[in-house]
Amino acid sequence: MSISRFNGFSDSTLSLSLSRKRAHISAVDSTNREAVEELLQTYGETGGINYLDAAATLPSRLAIEAACAELMSLMFPGFRSEALVSSEDLADTTRIRVRHLHARLKTEICRSLGKIPPDEATEAKAEEVLSEFLKQLPSVRRLLWTDIDAAYEGDPAARSYEEIILAYPALEAVAIYRMAHLLYDKVPLIPRIMTEWAHSRTGIDIHPGAKIGENFFIDHGTGVVIGETTEIGARVKLYHAVTLGARSFQKDEHGKIKKGGKRHPTVEDDVTIYPGSTILGGETVIGARSTIGGNVFLVQSVPPDSLVYYEEKQLRIVPKRNKRPASTRDEFTE
Repeated sequence: MSISRFNGFSDSTLSLSLSRKRAHISAVDSTNREAVEELLQTYGETGGINYLDAAATLPSRLAIEAACAELMSLMFPGFRSEALVSSEDLADTTRIRVRHLHARLKTEICRSLGKIPPDEATEAKAEEVLSEFLKQLPSVRRLLWTDIDAAYEGDPAARSYEEIILAYPALEAVAIYRMAHLLYDKVPLIPRIMTEWAHSRTGIDIHPGAKIGENFFIDHGTGVVIGETTEIGARVKLYHAVTLGARSFQKDEHGKIKKGGKRHPTVEDDVTIYPGSTILGGETVIGARSTIGGNVFLVQSVPPDSLVYYEEKQLRIVPKRNKRPASTRDEFTE
């Protein structure tokens, strides 16, 4: 007796089964080949996302994200990375981190400048930008301490500076923004990748081109948007879901949006903006020491020392009906 018959299958049944499997594999291979060919055809088309030569020289998002993590460890050693065994290790650890960061960022800056492998001029430019960036990190760290002070003084829930550094997402978003701002207009792409890394982690979207003064605090922070040409003074406090954005965009004679120009608001010193408020427009100025209430929509300037809020309808508290409502909507009608 054959093995196939012993297992309960005839030779013809086994042969048919193998033929079907081969046919299925062949069909899958054919489909895959067709998909690959069509994808390759789209890669060869002009315009849109098909910049294959440029793509080979783009900075690596993974490398920039790793650099962001390294930068946070430099700003807050022992808080955002493995704890230091001893404070005596700090000098050596810092030197190693700066050395690694220099090597990683130099390659990515050369890529952002469009030269891989870099020529002599590109390397010199990258070195110049990077040296200036690293030189300014101590100043950024001192500025961040004013932001931590603002969080501690502005949030009654904050029990310690350590809690703010370890657990407040706004500090991470602001720290990365402040470092990305140093590179803004000096190299393309990298600053935006940096702030988008923070945005994806915290829900706080700060464009690296914005100008933000000292003692800046975002309470909670989820949903905050700060546009590219926003200017924020000192000791400003924002709550979650605040938008400092643009109004309508001007278009050229071809119907395309005009780039550049002041499109986002100016917020002067000592302003507080409560949750859900939206302030739009490059000509909109929120005067110093003003308070913007929750859910306010503003497209006009506000003089200093203003309180802006909506007159809400009177709150009513009434007994529920005894009978079961037919729908959720009926529950809220008389």
